[in-house]
Amino acid sequence: MRVYLDNNATTQIDPKALEAMIEELSAPPRNPSSIHSFGQKGKKVLSKCREQIGKFLGVKPNHIFFTSGGTEGINLLIRGAFQTPHAHIIGSSIDHASILYTLKDLEGCGAKLTLLPSDPYGAPSPEALQKALCPQTKLIVLSAANGETGVKTDLEKMGAIAKSAGIPLIIDGVALIGKEPLTIPDGVCGIAFSAHKFHGPKGVGFIYLHPSLKLKPIMTGGGQEKKLRSGTENLPGIVGMTQALSLIDEKNNQKVLQSLRTLFESELAAALPDIEINGEGPRLSNTSNIYFPGVDGESLLIALDMEGIAASYASACTSGALKASHVLSNMGYSRERVSSSIRFSFSRFNTPEEVRYATKTIVSLVMKMRAAATIC
Repeated sequence: MRVYLDNNATTQIDPKALEAMIEELSAPPRNPSSIHSFGQKGKKVLSKCREQIGKFLGVKPNHIFFTSGGTEGINLLIRGAFQTPHAHIIGSSIDHASILYTLKDLEGCGAKLTLLPSDPYGAPSPEALQKALCPQTKLIVLSAANGETGVKTDLEKMGAIAKSAGIPLIIDGVALIGKEPLTIPDGVCGIAFSAHKFHGPKGVGFIYLHPSLKLKPIMTGGGQEKKLRSGTENLPGIVGMTQALSLIDEKNNQKVLQSLRTLFESELAAALPDIEINGEGPRLSNTSNIYFPGVDGESLLIALDMEGIAASYASACTSGALKASHVLSNMGYSRERVSSSIRFSFSRFNTPEEVRYATKTIVSLVMKMRAAATIC
């Protein structure tokens, strides 16, 4: 049996989303920027997708802008919003590379950067954000949920703090969407999303942008997306993404994912009572980041792959090679714990049978590795 438990890295495309893409790819050529009937048909398709996404989020369609994915989206929001070179930005020490590296790049250009600390709870606290604010603060950037541990940020409280201070709050929403119900709290001025994290195609995404936040484009060109994101829109990708979004049943997805994760963790804990979950705060319904004492994480990951089970050692977006998690390290865990931890993430396409096969295999491999280590 082959079991894919790395759905926080990417997800399989939903067959109905693929079907919608193929239909668009098979249609006559249509560039939404062209004034002829072919192009105008493409423009109508694009507008319909924008309307559907806006309806899903409960926002106006003209607050939705299409991108190539989460990394471009978060760069557009951060770089587009931060127009005072030597001002102060607040981020988090456990954020995704697309945020961390972007903020550090701005720091190298003169910005003052504060990275909120984390502890085993797994998310920055509202108290830490309040304490970090200063008169020079011009931007706050956080994640809705951590992609490695699944621990969720209290967006309601963070948004309230940002709104009270009059500072834009930008959110990376990539890890959250499709796993649990999503609402946009007051104070949030922009959120980035990526289609391939919710069973859509790779290479396409979108941002929500509140009209109070004025962005400077980071690419120049033909002026598409209201001059905010130049370049011909990826119409087949946008169609597939919109279809994938429409297939999300938030409450049922959460119930299914929670059931799979509970089965997974309970069966592992019954056979390996010394394992521990990384991240003490409330987690996404689909994510288990587990510490296996006495087991080398890299070796376990490779052994699992040989048994047909896909998991991850850290965020797949951090590196193409095995690399210890900066998230777990910055949560204060020991080097030994970090190197002995594996992330498992589920999707609605996983089954209880797959979970049982995975847990049985994991238990067998862990016991063998511990036995070998004892002999040595």
